[in-house]
Amino acid sequence: MSGLRVLHAEWTKFRTVRGWVLGTFGAILASVVFLLAGTASTDQSSDDRTQDAVSLPVGPGGEAVNDSFYFMHQPLTGDGSITVPVTALTGVLAQEPGRTTPGITPWAKTGILVKQSLEQGSQYAAMMVTGAHGVRMQDDFTHDRAGLPGHPSAASPRWLRLVRAGSTVTGYDSADGVHWTEVGSARLTGLAGTVQVGLFTASPAAVRTSGSQGGSSPAVATGTFGHVALGGSWAHGGRPDGWQGVQVGGDAGTSDSYAENTSGGCTPAGSGFSVTGAGDIAPVVGGPALGPAYTVENFLVGTFAGLIVLAVVAVQFVTAEYRRGLIGSTLAAIPRRGRLLAAKAAVVMAVAFVVGVVAAAVSIPLGRQRAHATHFLVFTVPRGVELRAVVGTGLLLATTAVLALALGAVLRRSATAITTVVMATVLPYLLAVSGALPTSSAQWLLRLTPAAGFAVQQTLPHYAHVLSVYTPSSGYFPLSPWGGYAVLAGWTVLALTAATLLLRRRDV
Repeated sequence: MSGLRVLHAEWTKFRTVRGWVLGTFGAILASVVFLLAGTASTDQSSDDRTQDAVSLPVGPGGEAVNDSFYFMHQPLTGDGSITVPVTALTGVLAQEPGRTTPGITPWAKTGILVKQSLEQGSQYAAMMVTGAHGVRMQDDFTHDRAGLPGHPSAASPRWLRLVRAGSTVTGYDSADGVHWTEVGSARLTGLAGTVQVGLFTASPAAVRTSGSQGGSSPAVATGTFGHVALGGSWAHGGRPDGWQGVQVGGDAGTSDSYAENTSGGCTPAGSGFSVTGAGDIAPVVGGPALGPAYTVENFLVGTFAGLIVLAVVAVQFVTAEYRRGLIGSTLAAIPRRGRLLAAKAAVVMAVAFVVGVVAAAVSIPLGRQRAHATHFLVFTVPRGVELRAVVGTGLLLATTAVLALALGAVLRRSATAITTVVMATVLPYLLAVSGALPTSSAQWLLRLTPAAGFAVQQTLPHYAHVLSVYTPSSGYFPLSPWGGYAVLAGWTVLALTAATLLLRRRDV
């Protein structure tokens, strides 16, 4: 029998068994029902909210961003430059309400900024001094480059320069203001003719990364600048009275209530300025610093429930023939064991993929609607990332269904095979993301077991220039989305290989 005829026969077999067909619809229903139950319990446990949740700004790439800082600025029309020495970066940390101590967070930042406008999420390029990572050039929230190391002081300032030429902004740093090194260059497509340029300071919350959940406390920073040198077509000619101070945005979750209630400001400091600010200019990440909020993967939390239902269907698709004594007839009609197993795998993979895509496509907008109705923040991600999460959910369920099918062929007993699938995929996933295990143990589970495949649903990347608690319980997997899926696919290939070999040896 040809491969297509075998495939058609197995598909006919699948669709004519009512229980298996109902199981596929049940998998979609289980995913959605679990989502609704989970969001309902969250709604009941949350504080009452009488106002709509603040919408997070969206950056040029479509990602949710923090864009909150104090800005001393002037408009620049056309090309130009700004050069300034930074002589100090200090700060205050709020250990508890009413009590503060001196200190700065590792990614507190102060420096110079070229920004499309004062609107949150607009394009920008910045040269900055940070609390613990030296000089950096950052642009459009997600890009970061390292410059000079060390901390500034009056005796050892860090000189910063930004040069705008059309839509390209180039950053330089110097230890003496004479010898300059290019740190990087950013092309800001569509940059307006007139942009806002000046001095800024921001300070994200102090994040405690110990433990599975960690925590955060508010922080404020102050940058001290020397004389500001301007070059180009400045609207106010670079006059001292041409500067305007403004608090851009409000706190988006990274600075906590203390920073949110702290007004930034600017005062003269010798021939320069002292600028105080809080907040951050960076992508939004999960973790303890962000309050009530949902990510796209939160809306896919019911996937594991649908996965269990599909595992039952996939296992029974092969074990039912052993239980009913039909395997002999099937093998007589299809002597090539590998072709038979491949056809069964193709059927369950296609069905499970459709189930996963449909469940995700329904769950994400439904979850987003419920989140907005209950005044929770929702992380915006680029459309391509959300599409990958939808397709990835289909692949996750499809590959796991094939794994279940293969285990069913190896073990031949439905209960044993189903239990093995759940123990290998669902249980490690739940233990890891629930915080029931130490972080290191959870991360190893999500590296080595088939549960690593759930990483394909992750939509928030790990940014090296944003400090947070990047743990499974905070929504971060130790492997990349496709790296985690590759682990699941590897286990599936091994199981299929074993099933094929055993099918050839045992059923002759």
